[in-house]
Amino acid sequence: MKNTGVLVQKEFREHSRNFKLYWIPIVFIILGIVEPVTNHYLPQIMESVGNLPEGSDFMWPQFQGTDIFVSLMGQYQLIGILIIILAFMGSISGERKSGTATLLYVRPMSFVSYFFSKWIVINAIVLGSLWAGFLAASYYIRILFGPVAFGDILKFVGTYSLWIVFAVTVVLTLSASLSTGAAAGLSILILFVFQVLDSVIGAFWTVSPWKLSIYATYPLQGDSVPTGYWMSLTLTVVLIVLLFILGAYMSKRNASKTTV
Repeated sequence: MKNTGVLVQKEFREHSRNFKLYWIPIVFIILGIVEPVTNHYLPQIMESVGNLPEGSDFMWPQFQGTDIFVSLMGQYQLIGILIIILAFMGSISGERKSGTATLLYVRPMSFVSYFFSKWIVINAIVLGSLWAGFLAASYYIRILFGPVAFGDILKFVGTYSLWIVFAVTVVLTLSASLSTGAAAGLSILILFVFQVLDSVIGAFWTVSPWKLSIYATYPLQGDSVPTGYWMSLTLTVVLIVLLFILGAYMSKRNASKTTV
């Protein structure tokens, strides 16, 4: 436990020095502010810069606060996941390539603690950024669109947070297993391409980690929880645990590949 605490402190210092501890929350918060403000003032924006024909009368949809939360989640699904991949794809492989991991590997430490320290700190940064972004959005949504039930927001963000933890675990495990470039490419395949495939042909199954982003919206829309919801949550947790074990094992196995 003592080694784990030291490694966690080391990770926080490292992400503070490379500014990931600061710029990632800022990006998520900016997205959380821009989404409701832009949607609220979209008619005025289009009238001023849209070059609409004179006399045209376009009926803009009347958005609800729940619609903005779902729209913001779509932004995080694209930009947020891409940030996670680009920011952390070299968390372990990059240390092996640069040789900085040698300073750690020569010390008496557990590779489970090594992997866990990175996993817990990255999740703390990303989840803190995610919740800060949704919190900023909820403030402007309440002002511009009206309040949304707090309990529904918690269910929505809580379910989506588990998907984010899964995404972080995938990226970190691939970083432990492969080179930085290969980890990035395979992360994009798993987190983006599989998501698209699930949305296209996923009607044939109801249980999948890639359905969590869809299931997360059900409380906001007032829909009853589908039968596959709890099984998808359980499967995602099991996969996170298995990926964690694999990541710790691959960190140890590939330690010999560290540049000296």
